Amino acid sequence: MENYFIFVPIKKRHKKVMIIAVDGYSSTGKSTVAKMIAAKLGLTYIDTGAMYRVVTLEAIRQGVIVNGEVDKEGLRKVLKNLKIDFKYNASGNRYETYLNGEYVEEQIRGMEVADQVSTIAAIDFVRTFLVDLQREMGKSKSVIMDGRDIGSVVFPDADVKFFMTASPEVRARRRYKELLEKGSGVSYEEVEANVKKRDYIDAHREVSPLKQTDDAVLVDNSDMTIDEEVEFMIGKIKAVSDKQS
Repeated sequence: MENYFIFVPIKKRHKKVMIIAVDGYSSTGKSTVAKMIAAKLGLTYIDTGAMYRVVTLEAIRQGVIVNGEVDKEGLRKVLKNLKIDFKYNASGNRYETYLNGEYVEEQIRGMEVADQVSTIAAIDFVRTFLVDLQREMGKSKSVIMDGRDIGSVVFPDADVKFFMTASPEVRARRRYKELLEKGSGVSYEEVEANVKKRDYIDAHREVSPLKQTDDAVLVDNSDMTIDEEVEFMIGKIKAVSDKQS
């Protein structure tokens, strides 16, 4: 029998710590924009989507996903031995993901992981495990986190919340271009199907479904450049920061 899904209550943060939540659909560029904002405002960037991808990658490696079915007891064992780190690469001016000390930034972005990550992310004890880690990261320093449930579940009291969206076709084209640049032989049809599949799973899962909270700022970037997004979002963040100071 599965354990009941229980989140640990959020501990009170230091007043000067600021939490920025960036939620939204897959392939809306959440990570790219959040990293740029982090660099411009001096915030620590936490890629929560990468955390779920790391769990998925290790689950695949350890053989606990077979034909789309997850061996949950095996997955629990995977979590016990899992360490996730984000390290800043000064030469590349970016944060990179590490699994048990191994650089896995490229591996977690492939289609094999993309096809399974929404299934893994819907499992209650996986979310509990990672949400605890995410909350710990936001206790003592100002951070910007992107994911699916940062503003709704992880940090419902976040200082600023954004919800990013774009049409499925636009997101599929972006993702397809990204994969082609990395040398993937995947077809556009596969990418579009994956985007729509993940949308459905993310929005309909029982545990922490993807949704826009009432206090989140909607960012539809179907026809926006990255620079326009960043400028718009920083403006919202600074407005809130000015009110708090």
